[in-house]
Amino acid sequence: MGFAQNVSQPNIIIIYTDDMGYGDISSFGNPTIHTPELDKMAAEGMKLSQFYVAATVCTPSRAALLTGSYPKRVGLEKGVLFPDSKTGLNPDEETIAEVLKKIDYKTACFGKWHLGHHDKFLPHRQGFDVFYGYPFSNDMSKKEQSLINNRASTYPWKLPVLSQSDTLELDPDQRLSTKVVTQKTINFIKENKASPFFIYLAHPMPHIPIYSSKKFEGKSVRGPYGDTIEEIDWSVGEILKTIKESGIDERTMVIFTSDNGPWKVYKTEGGSAGPLRGGKGTTWEGGQRVPCIVRWPSKVPSGSLQTQVLTNMDLLPTIASICNAELPNVKIDGVDMSAALFDQNHRMTSNPFLYYAKQGKLEGIRDGKYKLLIKDEGTFLFDLESDISEEYNLAEEMPEKISNLKKQMYSLDEKITNGKRPVGTL
Repeated sequence: MGFAQNVSQPNIIIIYTDDMGYGDISSFGNPTIHTPELDKMAAEGMKLSQFYVAATVCTPSRAALLTGSYPKRVGLEKGVLFPDSKTGLNPDEETIAEVLKKIDYKTACFGKWHLGHHDKFLPHRQGFDVFYGYPFSNDMSKKEQSLINNRASTYPWKLPVLSQSDTLELDPDQRLSTKVVTQKTINFIKENKASPFFIYLAHPMPHIPIYSSKKFEGKSVRGPYGDTIEEIDWSVGEILKTIKESGIDERTMVIFTSDNGPWKVYKTEGGSAGPLRGGKGTTWEGGQRVPCIVRWPSKVPSGSLQTQVLTNMDLLPTIASICNAELPNVKIDGVDMSAALFDQNHRMTSNPFLYYAKQGKLEGIRDGKYKLLIKDEGTFLFDLESDISEEYNLAEEMPEKISNLKKQMYSLDEKITNGKRPVGTL
């Protein structure tokens, strides 16, 4: 039996994995990693085949997600934060959680934060009622570095597990991380099913070093990386089962995606971008085009496919729209994509998308089917509708197109630069 929750205020769950590639799940073409729960989610909802994140690495991608803005606009475009960083997401920025808190949503963040580990930058200062997880990446400790690349002698830190800003544990058993954050999410759903809620579940996995619980170790023919993905798939299934059993399935939107592409330098320890070129840390498609599935039984058509270019910056204005919440009173870069989620045939106004490299350097633009990249190794122009793998450079054939895209790219970047807001500082 359902609860008398206002249907105009649906529950929102964002599941954000860490370094999962476009080709890492069955429904996006992986032949050896079995993800039946995500496949079922896609069959019951919508696949977004051209969904982009606004950065190639962790911190700026998460800033873009939660603020609806390019990382450069909020001062977090310069790569990832470390345990000795003195900056973070400015508390004056308004996150999705704060947008929804204004209309009485219960809010929670479980998993990896990575937007500043000092108290003033943590989730409970950014609109979340509850936070449990890691303040930064799971490899940022002496213990883990000694296992993956022998930097232990110069890497003094330990990885804390936080509840709000309290340290519960140091250097936890990461084999349990997916299981623990899943259970935290399930408990929060059960405790708050009578009121609208927002959950941001930011899985620490499959970021290097990869771990899975004993139940999943050795399960996948893809090896340890496959084990980790298959446990995340299990997690999605447990969450969807809880939603159904709680009687709130019809009024809960679940969004599954990744923060950036696969960390391919780690070879089989990292993931796959499928047909896409490149991976994490690059502005090739494999760095920023990621898998995305949206499920909301009462609104999103089952088995649907959205092929338009949409981004993680669009989630804040989309969620604000469907929840009848007010947008932040500052400039954001995302747009409301709800109409495209509710109808795969709805055509949105095309918005150019800028590609920034991992240290914030502007490298490219996509407008319509064309993508321009200006990299140290040369200038590249691709028709992504006919060349998803970026194999055929059209630069010499279309100089006028390059000239027009360059002007557009630098003009948009200048507007973002001129409207840049201060990063959070201690």
